[in-house]
Amino acid sequence: MPKLLESSKKDMDEKKLKQEDCHEDTLGQGVLTLTTKRIAFDKTRSRIMDFSKHMGETILDIPLSDVTHTWREGLLMKKACISTKTSDGEQTYKFGVFNVGGWVDDIQDAIDDLD
Repeated sequence: MPKLLESSKKDMDEKKLKQEDCHEDTLGQGVLTLTTKRIAFDKTRSRIMDFSKHMGETILDIPLSDVTHTWREGLLMKKACISTKTSDGEQTYKFGVFNVGGWVDDIQDAIDDLD
């Protein structure tokens, strides 16, 4: 279980909606998690010798209220993309997930449900 979800158990209003191994263009391999309040990306470490995978640190922990735009991108290598507000302006993340359309729709639905 990602560190984000372990530490947020105090907040009973937050529920995990979706989770998947993925690749982010600049951050590399990890696990993408969507909850009712945030998007998190946890770095993973893999060992080839025993095919094990271990959760690393939480690289992204973005409140859904900070997501400004969601979209699909790519023809062959499809990506679920988000833009977020940061202290430096805006940041874009592109996640290679299995069901791109499902992720984009679910992120947008979770954002809409905040209101």
